[in-house]
Amino acid sequence: MTLVSEHWATAKLPKSLLQTILERRDFRMTSLDAEQLSLIGSDGYRPSDDHILGDAIVAMQLGKNVLLKGPTGSGKTRLAETLSYLFGQPMHSVNCSVDLDAEGLVGFKTLDQEAGQSVVRFIPGPLVKAMTEGHWLYIDEVNMAKPETLPLINGVLDHRRTITNPFTGEVVRAKKGFGVIAAVNIGYVGTVPMNEALKNRFVVMDVPYLQGDKLLELLKERSLLKDDELLRRFVRLSADLQEQIRSGQLSDEAASVRAMLDACDLAAYLPPLRAIQRAINDKLDDEREQALVANLAETYFG
Repeated sequence: MTLVSEHWATAKLPKSLLQTILERRDFRMTSLDAEQLSLIGSDGYRPSDDHILGDAIVAMQLGKNVLLKGPTGSGKTRLAETLSYLFGQPMHSVNCSVDLDAEGLVGFKTLDQEAGQSVVRFIPGPLVKAMTEGHWLYIDEVNMAKPETLPLINGVLDHRRTITNPFTGEVVRAKKGFGVIAAVNIGYVGTVPMNEALKNRFVVMDVPYLQGDKLLELLKERSLLKDDELLRRFVRLSADLQEQIRSGQLSDEAASVRAMLDACDLAAYLPPLRAIQRAINDKLDDEREQALVANLAETYFG
């Protein structure tokens, strides 16, 4: 059996279940073509709580729909990709926005030429592709979609696992192996409350920011900055930023793991305060928030 990174051992799973998943993964990987293999995510998620990863694995193994809930930059997409990697499941993705319509999700019709004649063909979208091929579908920022778009997939998310294609009238049934992971940024600008009928079709996993030693471990592993003392200061700054977010003084993106990685990378070549300005401060629109981040950074790097 192919060995997967040692951190799977911390996923709080029964060894027999993990072994079963990995054996199925190895078997499945031998049957995929190059295009399908390119749709498999990469390993890389590091959980703030080991139960998050283990619970998500169990939910997907049981065929549940999983909703990843957390602030921007907390690693929701990384978690989805890691699950895809572990299960060896190709994953089609759709990024929701106010412009997402049925065509962007289900597919669209187009004119084509066949034997000199114009014919209408249906080009499947990510939802139909995932269903008909028994792959996974990842719906990012699901609460940014138009309220009238997502109810289309209610039947896909319950026991029916079907959708009536609004463009062809065909009833599409999901092939065995099909699964859905969605991600939601609660309270983020441009989002709307999720429809209760939609939310009730998911098992929900809270994905918070990394903190403390786990954040330090990730920064050491992925950042270009190799100065241990500076990295520890960035971790302490991150803790302060998260505290300000909890008290309502800062926006979520101020403590994004992605932003902290950017700051550390820049700090390998720039003074830390300027790195923080470029990676964190200048992303914030509120001048009061910018000043607060600058003051906090000054206490560690001034």
